[in-house]
Amino acid sequence: MMTPTPTFRTGTSMFDPDAHRRSARHARIYAACEIAYTAVDFLAALLFVIGSVLFFWASTETLAIWLFIFGSLCFALKPTIRLSREIAYWRAGKFDDLARRADE
Repeated sequence: MMTPTPTFRTGTSMFDPDAHRRSARHARIYAACEIAYTAVDFLAALLFVIGSVLFFWASTETLAIWLFIFGSLCFALKPTIRLSREIAYWRAGKFDDLARRADE
């Protein structure tokens, strides 16, 4: 028996690839999160490349290790950004529902 996907508005579910098309607010959330996600990706890559180069010299090995640790933390941040986006979508949906009810 399959577990149903959690929903946060009628007909929608978390991690819906079309969620950014629901409203202008959803599109802004999507854009902000994609920028953050891409920035974290580039930062992680940069930290790992610099850390890799620093491993060529014994005198910079400790710094290289720290760069690898910070790069790893960046990779851990990526799913956090995605989950934050889904929570922001959920909150935006709740506000959109309230606005619709107020117009009725």
